[in-house]
Amino acid sequence: MTLFRAIAVLAAAALSTVGAVPAQAATIGYVRLAHLSPDTPNVDVYLSSQTGAIKEQEIKGVGYGVMSQYLRLPVGGYTVAMRKSGAPKTDPPVLTTQVSVTDGSAQTVAGVGRYSELGLKVLKDDLTLPTGNKSKVRIIQASVQVPLLGVLANGSTVADNVAFATTTDYQLVNPGSLQLQIRPADGRPATNIAANLGNGNVYSLLILDSGNNTLKTELRKDATRQGGLPDGGVDTGGGGMAGASDTNRVWLIGAGMVLALIVAGSFLVIRRRRSTVL
Repeated sequence: MTLFRAIAVLAAAALSTVGAVPAQAATIGYVRLAHLSPDTPNVDVYLSSQTGAIKEQEIKGVGYGVMSQYLRLPVGGYTVAMRKSGAPKTDPPVLTTQVSVTDGSAQTVAGVGRYSELGLKVLKDDLTLPTGNKSKVRIIQASVQVPLLGVLANGSTVADNVAFATTTDYQLVNPGSLQLQIRPADGRPATNIAANLGNGNVYSLLILDSGNNTLKTELRKDATRQGGLPDGGVDTGGGGMAGASDTNRVWLIGAGMVLALIVAGSFLVIRRRRSTVL
């Protein structure tokens, strides 16, 4: 076997090894975090894998009404902990809860209730896109100033008698411009708010206290027909979620091996030729 042929064989073997290590698509679910307690100060939120599949995630200084983007997480068990904003991570958490992530699942872990009765609740999110000319929306009731309310959209009831710290089921509604009316059950004046819902999208409508017995809303997209399921990022720390970047690294390593073999072979050929001339 000539030297060049040997180099070619080794290069082919290196490339075949690279091709034999494709990135494995890990099964994933989605989790997002929210602070929905009106009288609770800002908190730091920590999410950690019970198996070490990812690095611990930290969201600092989370205030009332804040809801994170979805995190794409490998299936498995996770712990969510809340501490007072700025507290050392070594301090015992104020609240903790466990979350089980299954393939394709979506959940919102929220701090809910009054500060004196604060708790972490895991909300099951339904990201199934509606068919036909429809949008899908649910109500997340986080107003303590109006502890019981109803919601109308363009005059039609979407939800009724929604209590503080509860969440409704998703409802199908017509997309487009909506005039939302939030009606306190105690007879106080209604709050009118305009919203625009995209066709085929899934939404959560947060109802929040705005001070002075007034309300505000936050319309959050859970999933969209154009973009599909949420695609939030997470620092995997090299575990559990190999992706395109891992594939690129493998190919670069393989290419480097091939280049090293070619250079080494060329060097040997040059030395052999020089030896022959001498």
